[in-house]
Amino acid sequence: MKRTGIGIFILVLVAAGTAAGYWWGLRQTMQATPAPKFTDHGQQAEGRQASANERRILYYRHPMGLPDTSPVPKKDAMGMDYIPVHEGGEPTIEGAVKISLDKVQKLGVKTERVSLRALTRAVRAVGTIEASERLTYTITPKFDGWVERLYVNTTGEPVQRGQALLDAYSPELVATQQEYLIALKGAQAVKDADPEIQERMQSLVDSALQRLDYWDIPPEELRELRTEGKIKRALTFRSPVNGVVLDKPVLKGMRFMPGELLYKIADLSTVWLIAEVFEQDLGLVHPKQQVRIGVETYPGKDFTGTLVFVYPTLNPGTRTGQVRVEISNPDLLLKPAMYANVEIAADHDEPRVLAVPDSAVLDSGVRQIVLIERGEGLFEPREVKLGARADGYFEVLDGLREDDQVVVSANFLIDADSNMKAALGGFGGHSGHGAAPADGTPPPTGMATESSEPSSGATEPPGH
Repeated sequence: MKRTGIGIFILVLVAAGTAAGYWWGLRQTMQATPAPKFTDHGQQAEGRQASANERRILYYRHPMGLPDTSPVPKKDAMGMDYIPVHEGGEPTIEGAVKISLDKVQKLGVKTERVSLRALTRAVRAVGTIEASERLTYTITPKFDGWVERLYVNTTGEPVQRGQALLDAYSPELVATQQEYLIALKGAQAVKDADPEIQERMQSLVDSALQRLDYWDIPPEELRELRTEGKIKRALTFRSPVNGVVLDKPVLKGMRFMPGELLYKIADLSTVWLIAEVFEQDLGLVHPKQQVRIGVETYPGKDFTGTLVFVYPTLNPGTRTGQVRVEISNPDLLLKPAMYANVEIAADHDEPRVLAVPDSAVLDSGVRQIVLIERGEGLFEPREVKLGARADGYFEVLDGLREDDQVVVSANFLIDADSNMKAALGGFGGHSGHGAAPADGTPPPTGMATESSEPSSGATEPPGH
């Protein structure tokens, strides 16, 4: 009996100790745990955002999409902060196209930096060589007569300045010489007579001499006529310039009339090129521009000239305007009527402008789009406003800034891939950039279009 009572007493003590320990531990727990606080949905959203922002940062990438990363925060050469890449992927850009890196390599995507450059456009045209009008002369008499002798009797023959061309006989010329000699002798005979008589005789001399001068009798022949006092039956016509006979309608023994063409002579040491420039290019050409000329007669040989004049008229049939180029031709290689190809270096009005390669432009006919690389495999379509085109580049008026990286190769494949996904959007697939879902609701903002091929995700920095 005594042993049974002792056992019961021990059990009671153990149970009491256990209950006391449980009560003491519960009280300590309640004191350590703060009372619950009530939060609204906005606070809960802030908490979720803070949790999202506390995602682990994998690395920092270049803000302009260059292949440069950093494990710590830094700035680029322009003072822009590198963009953090969090665990789970890079930040998304509205309307951007995301393509896996292996697909980028398969497509052969290449980029180029947008930069300032001087644009020089080559305006091409065709034209013909002509003799310079300023160096072309005609031999035309101012009296009638007959051709007694030809010294130069073939077309194309070179002549020198002062060289005899032909002898011409004119009864009127002979009569005027006789009048001059008679008046000259009369003036000498009355040199001691009344001054009034001397004045009248001298006026006859001057009148005859003036008529000979009006007929372009050379001064040396007039001096010879005065000193020798002999009448010359024929007058010799001489070349006024070094050149080539372009035309010679005169024949020996023929009669000519005043103003009739006897010879046409041109100095070909400088020639003209008359080029036909298309209407849309006329605004790019102006005097003093340098011109490169090529002719089929001398393949591989280039001639240079200077544009000196833009004609003020336009050919309504061909929609071209003419320009005149002066070319030095000391060796007489260029001949009139030769066909020539012309290349005019037309400089842009501004010395340096923001330019993008023409291969980077996707032109729909309504607007122009370029693709900007915003990260590894991430491309953002951007509408641009373009200006002049030259040297394989477009002038950028709006939409880009210097140092943007634009896609210059395989950009149409990226665009085609994006448009394909837009077409599939109506069947429940992903919407392409700028495409609306089938129900007509606008596409969600801040979402990058993912390529049809799975992406490996941004788990490690590029190159690691």
